[in-house]
Amino acid sequence: MFVKTLFSIALQSLWNRKIPALLSILSISLSVVLLLGIERIRQSARSSFESTVSGVDLIVGARSGSVNLLLYSVFRIGNATNNISNRTYNDLIENEHVEWMIPISLGDSHKGYKVIGTSNGYIQHYRYAGDKTLTLESDGTWIKDLYDVVLGAKVAQTLSYKVGDQIILSHGADAVSFQDHEDHPFTVKGILKPTGTPVDSSLHISLKAMTALHKDWQEGAPSAEDHMHALTDADVEEADITAAFVKLTSKMQIFNFQRHINDYKAEPLMAILPGVSLSELWQTLGWAEQVLIFISFLVLLVSLLSMLIALLSTLNERRREMAILRASGASKKFIFTLLVAESILLVILGSVLGIGFLYAGLGISKGILESQLGLSLNLFKPTVIEGWYLLAIFGCALVASLFPAWRAYRNSLADGLTIKV
Repeated sequence: MFVKTLFSIALQSLWNRKIPALLSILSISLSVVLLLGIERIRQSARSSFESTVSGVDLIVGARSGSVNLLLYSVFRIGNATNNISNRTYNDLIENEHVEWMIPISLGDSHKGYKVIGTSNGYIQHYRYAGDKTLTLESDGTWIKDLYDVVLGAKVAQTLSYKVGDQIILSHGADAVSFQDHEDHPFTVKGILKPTGTPVDSSLHISLKAMTALHKDWQEGAPSAEDHMHALTDADVEEADITAAFVKLTSKMQIFNFQRHINDYKAEPLMAILPGVSLSELWQTLGWAEQVLIFISFLVLLVSLLSMLIALLSTLNERRREMAILRASGASKKFIFTLLVAESILLVILGSVLGIGFLYAGLGISKGILESQLGLSLNLFKPTVIEGWYLLAIFGCALVASLFPAWRAYRNSLADGLTIKV
């Protein structure tokens, strides 16, 4: 009964000062949106990165940094320092401990989207988000002929391509290229369904097609004489590769095979464990995450200070209200608790409104974030950290409310009754 009466009076008091109370609620709600929104996007980004490729024991590439190898092979970010020869690739795939390998050959692009030279193992073995497989739209097929290309969902949607269209690839991985492979048009044979991974932003051709595009090139430029038109699948060998995803027959062999790769004599190679390299990547980016969270807490602090200032600025005007309450039998303790209750109500209403804004904003932007950034948002799956953040907000609001409550507590009954208005 005491609590019900207390919060009833607190609500009526806030209603009498609805404009400053509404501004405080709005300020707190925006802080909650910022704080929880950053945390939700941060968690979603991590989840999306971790689910980009699944079931891969090792990633093999030219010797460089482990994070660099992870970025260009899985996320199509950056460029490789060197290639792996096709002879080495064939040697590795014949190892008795290798169950399968997916070769990745990079270097070309199409209107800013990366072109991936690969094998049939890509469509057979590539997994993402746990154990999801790549699937084609019903009217398409995987690569069969030399100049077939299969598009990721985002490429097809953004550029309005459909099965049967012909496209021209460009030399180089940058968005702007000065050398197009105009004499070698590719035919779109299939379009992959959306995955929410970098696969959506990729074009897939065969390793032999990658060789055909650059056959007789000299020092990164085409030769004066063009032989490409007469080429068929039987005329070219598979290209050197940039990296390879490796699945071993036994988890027990992971470290032995990694050591075998790192000590490979024929050419300098390295093998990384995707999970370990991803942890290194998060450690590298950790400071940026901490800065964002720190800024969010600063915004929250400013909001709570605004609430504190609003309570203090109206405290003098409310001395008669306090005196009437005291004259009606309210104790100093009740006055103190009333001010604290008002602060808690402001924070509760601000948090509820902020969570509502957050879910509405994420619901509206969910499709855009998934299609443009590959972020898969879990709208209705709050995390433990978010719960701790909300508790921290209530704790800070409680501490902030103690000062105005203490000021009201010290106002005596006589002081309240002698105010001149």
